[in-house]
Amino acid sequence: MAREKDTIALSDEHNSRGIELADRGWLDEAINEFKKAIDLDPNSAHAHDNLATVYAEKKLYREALSEYLTAIRLEPDSATAHYNLACFLSTHATDMAVAEYREAIDLDPEYPDAHLNLGLTYADSGRVEEARKELNLAVELDPSDPFPRHELAALHMDEGDYRSAIAQLKEVTRLEPDNFEAQLDLGICYAQKGFYAEAERAYEKARSLNGDDLLLNYNMAALFALWGRPKDAMALLKKSVSIDRQKVAGWLATDPMFDSLKGDREFERLL
Repeated sequence: MAREKDTIALSDEHNSRGIELADRGWLDEAINEFKKAIDLDPNSAHAHDNLATVYAEKKLYREALSEYLTAIRLEPDSATAHYNLACFLSTHATDMAVAEYREAIDLDPEYPDAHLNLGLTYADSGRVEEARKELNLAVELDPSDPFPRHELAALHMDEGDYRSAIAQLKEVTRLEPDNFEAQLDLGICYAQKGFYAEAERAYEKARSLNGDDLLLNYNMAALFALWGRPKDAMALLKKSVSIDRQKVAGWLATDPMFDSLKGDREFERLL
């Protein structure tokens, strides 16, 4: 029993030394100390937790995750252990995902889903150029899959590059004529470029698939308002209001596409 206590005490000394080294920025030396602490006392949850923290700082995400999970397994009722894991995930989950996707691509450069999901992860992080590159690669590797094309089109739309988005969406709708979201997005892009007749055709196709969709009816109303067709615009705007009055009122308050209807008695009454 005394020997066991001595071993645990020595483990705690290495753990304390590891904390001091980590605080000074000597991460490799800290890792060695935490490992010594764990070798002496494998059930030391705090040593595993501290080792995980240093691994995370060194961007060794798999190793860090393993250590955090070990700490929780050893002390499942520790609020601190769960908190530290949550902090790691909220801070590094995206970086870890990127690292794993890159590892998958290094192992198989022609893995379209890896490029696709890496592109989506980059897009969510605001890394637009990297997202565009990966999504383009996903499209090139599997040109018959409409999903990467649609995601690439969405990225172009977010950037205001409607011409590039149209090129992708036309191919998406060719591959999947009954893709409601693609027809709707195609109509939005055509409208933004001033191709009103083409926008109407895309919207009509979307309406044949889901005529009660709020975004569709609202965007069609906006198209007709821009196009100088106020009666058609009002009819669709009324339908939009019947679906969700509060949401539509909020959109109309700041939407310049309906400026041509301002002053119209029926429009003002609708507001």
